[in-house]
Amino acid sequence: MTGNVSGADMIDSIAKLEAVTGRTPPAMHLKVIDHLDEGALRWLAQSPLMFASLGDGPDVKTRSVIATIGGGLPGFASSDARRLSIPLASLDNAEPLAVGASFGSLFLIPGIREALRINGRVEAVDADLMHVVVEECYGHCGKAIIRSDLWSAQPRNAPSDPENFVAASRFLALATVGAGGQADASPKGDPAGCMAMLNGDRLWFADRPGNRRIDSFRNIVDQAHTGVVLLVPGATHALTARGPARLTTDAVIRERFTTHGKTPLLAIELNIEAISLDISPALERASPWPVHRTSDIDPAKLFTDHIRLNKSGGVGPMLVRASLSVPGMTGLLKQGLEKDYKDNLY
Repeated sequence: MTGNVSGADMIDSIAKLEAVTGRTPPAMHLKVIDHLDEGALRWLAQSPLMFASLGDGPDVKTRSVIATIGGGLPGFASSDARRLSIPLASLDNAEPLAVGASFGSLFLIPGIREALRINGRVEAVDADLMHVVVEECYGHCGKAIIRSDLWSAQPRNAPSDPENFVAASRFLALATVGAGGQADASPKGDPAGCMAMLNGDRLWFADRPGNRRIDSFRNIVDQAHTGVVLLVPGATHALTARGPARLTTDAVIRERFTTHGKTPLLAIELNIEAISLDISPALERASPWPVHRTSDIDPAKLFTDHIRLNKSGGVGPMLVRASLSVPGMTGLLKQGLEKDYKDNLY
C-alpha cells in the first residue's frame, strides 16, 4: 500500500471523528456496569483466552501501550465482584506493568461470538498475580468474530514471515489508552487479505461496524501510541506490533479494504516501532482450535442483565430498564442481535 495521506483526510479531533462515525448511541452506555455480576463471573469461569491492553506512564505523550494475549484452562483468571486476578505466567507479555497501570481486556469463549470486556487499573502485582480493580464490564457484539470466522478454524501452520502472516490474518485486537488513562481492547475481524496490510514499517487496517462506542478511536485521537496483536485462526503464532497510530478517511486507502461490496468509513495507520512474530504460549495453553467445548452462556441475557444493573440516572435509562422487565425481552434482544449481524455486518 503506497501513497501519502493529506492532512485534510486525517482525523485529529473528536469532532472530526464523530462526523464520520456518528456519536455513540446512549443505549451503548447502558450496557456498562462497574463490577462483575453473576453472568460475568460465569463467563470468566468458562473463558480460556484473553486479549489485553496494558498501558503505563503518567505522561500521555510518552505513554507505552501494548497488546498481549493471556490464556490457560477455562477460568485461568479468577475474580470477585470488584477485583480480577490474572496469573502473570498466563500472559505472553507483561511489560509494561506496574501498580496504577491501565488495563483493558477481552475475554473469549470458544464457540461464542460475543466477548466480555473488562477494564480497570492494576491495583497490585505480586510474585504470581496481577490484581485489577474493575471499573467497567460489558458485553461486546459478535461482528468481529463472525467476520473473522474465528471459531470455525482447524489447527494449521501460519506463514513464518510478517508480510504473509499479516495477509493471512483474520483477527486483530487493538490496544489503546486515552488521555485520562482509560485502557481499551477492541476486537477487529475480516476475511484474509482484508484484515490488515503491511507496507514496510506501516501496518494498515480498517474500521467495520461494531458496538459503536468508538473508545479505541477516541483514545488514538487523545494519544497516538497503540498496540496490536494479529491472529491467523487455527495457528498458535501471533504477530504483535506497537507504535503511534492515526486515523484517516483517505478514499484510496479505504478502497483497499472494500469487501462484500462495502468500503469502510475510515482506516487506521500504525507506524511500527516494534514488531514480533512468535509462538504464543497463551494460545497453546488455551488450545481454542478446533472448538470442542460447549457453553451454556447466553450473551443476550448478559446484555439485558447489565442494562438492568446499570445505575445511570434519568428518565430514559429508567424506561429502558423497566421495559426489560417484560417477559420475553431477552428473546427479542437476541432476535435484534441476529438481525443486526445479518444486515449490518459490513
